[in-house]
This record gives sequence, structure tokens and C-alpha cells, in this order.
Amino acid sequence: MTRLLASRLLQVAITLAILSFAMFLLIGLMPGDPIDLAIAGDPRLTAEDAARLRALHGLDQPLLARYVAWATALLRGEFGFSRLFAQPVASIIGPALLSTLALLGAALLVAAAIGLALGMIAAARPRAAPFVDAIAILGQSAPTFWLGILLIILFAVTLGWLPAGGTSETGGLDAARFLPLPVATLAIANLAAYARHSAAALSHTLREPWVTAARARGNGEARLLLRHAFPNAAVPILQVAALDAGALVGGALITETLFARPGMGKLIYDAVMGNDTNLALVALLLVALVTMLATLAADVAQRALDPRLRDS
Repeated sequence: MTRLLASRLLQVAITLAILSFAMFLLIGLMPGDPIDLAIAGDPRLTAEDAARLRALHGLDQPLLARYVAWATALLRGEFGFSRLFAQPVASIIGPALLSTLALLGAALLVAAAIGLALGMIAAARPRAAPFVDAIAILGQSAPTFWLGILLIILFAVTLGWLPAGGTSETGGLDAARFLPLPVATLAIANLAAYARHSAAALSHTLREPWVTAARARGNGEARLLLRHAFPNAAVPILQVAALDAGALVGGALITETLFARPGMGKLIYDAVMGNDTNLALVALLLVALVTMLATLAADVAQRALDPRLRDS
């Protein structure tokens, strides 16, 4: 296990280095730069002012030299300054990441719990499989923005039970009131994968000879599902959860915009569209890091559940 962790962490470091250079190159090749935007916003700036500002910020240097300078500062823990928000990047990333992780963690737990329950029902009761498939198809095919709007109309406008969006300024229990609607939106959209993977894996496992032998020894269906079949069927489900973690950290833009939550998805969109290089690069690298760490955690959990994988 130690060798696995060392090898995977080395892979994470190499991948982050390659990704950082690729993203720096792509953002650096985008038309315009912060100085061009400053000139467009203040016509009083002259060409000499623009040249002086480019030299001050190192924008007159070759792209490779700028990348080396940025990467060196990043390794020292200096994330730079956000031109778009006029604040240090670290002070912007922190609250956005915490907000997204709270939304992500709750949505993944709800999606996995409901999806696994539906998968178990489909595996244990084959007649219920079409019903489970119908629920999965509806959840997967419903557009996120449409589903979120329906939930807002029902629970915020019609019933008045929950706030339509935003976040709490006081935190604590009051902040929990703002989570159910966006969590339900993401959970419904993502539970289909858990339901289908768990149903397929459990159905296959329940047909194994050793499960038949356990059933012949008098084990009930609930014990067979939870004690015998589920640990063996959980391996592919963990990989789905790891991939969902990375996708939701950086891809919940529609949900965060719809419910006015200041998360990573909207932050990355604003940074890229606003040509805020420092903020965009750090945010994208952070999303990549979360994705790879989630995948590593899933691999470790898979080896803990399945002894056959421990020597691989």
C-alpha cells in the first residue's frame, strides 16, 4: 500500500506539472491580455503606459519564461493576485472551494445512497428492475437548469419552505437551509449512474456460486446483499464516485449560477472569461488535484474491500 501511495502521488505531481504548463500555454495564447483590457477600460492610458505595465508584470517576457516564474512562485506558496476581484487569489479560492465541497459532499452522499438503494431493489427483485431503470432514465435525462427551476418554484415559491438561492452570512445551521435545493438538483441528476452500476454489479454477484452456497446455509436476502454481495460489488461504484467528485467540483456551474452559490464552477468561468490568469490557473489546478486525489482514495478503498486487488 505504501508503494502504491508513493507511486500515485508521484504521478499526481507529474500530471499537475504537465497540466499547469498546458493550461498556462492555452490561457497565454488567448487574444488580449490584462493590459489590453486596462487600456480598453481607461482611454487615457498611452502606449508608453501599456509598455511600462507589461514590463512591470512580466508580460513582455517569452511565454516559457513567464511560466517558469509563475510556477516557481506557486511552489513557494505565492498564488498571486486576482486582477478581476482585486484580492489575493488564496482569499478567493478558499471560500469558493469550501462552498463547493459542502455542496459536492452532500450531493454525492444523497445520490449514492438513493442510487445504491435502487440498485439493491433491482438486483433483489428483478420485477422492479424496469421501475428502477425508469427512475434512472428520468434523473439522467432531466436538464439540470430545468430541474432546479422546478424545485425552486415548488419548494421556494409555492410552498415557501426553503430559500430560492444564495448563502447564509451567519453560517452554522442557518447555512444548511440553503443546501437542500441545489443538493437535490445535483443528486437527482447523478443518481442514475449509481443505480445502474450497483444493479448490474449486485445482479452479477448474486449469481456467483459462493453466494448460492451462502443462501443454502440459511442466510437471508438482506444479509446476502449487505454482508456478502455489496462489498464485492462496491469496487466499480467507488470509481464512479471518484469521477463524480472531480466533475462536480469544477462542473457545477449551472447549479451554482441558478442557486446563486459562490462556488468553484462559477469562479473558474468568471476567471477564464475575464482573462484573470492567476485565478484561472490556480482554480483549474485545484480541480485537477481534487479529481486525482478522489481517484486515489477510491483505489485505496477498492483494495481495502477486495483483497484480490492488494497485490496489483
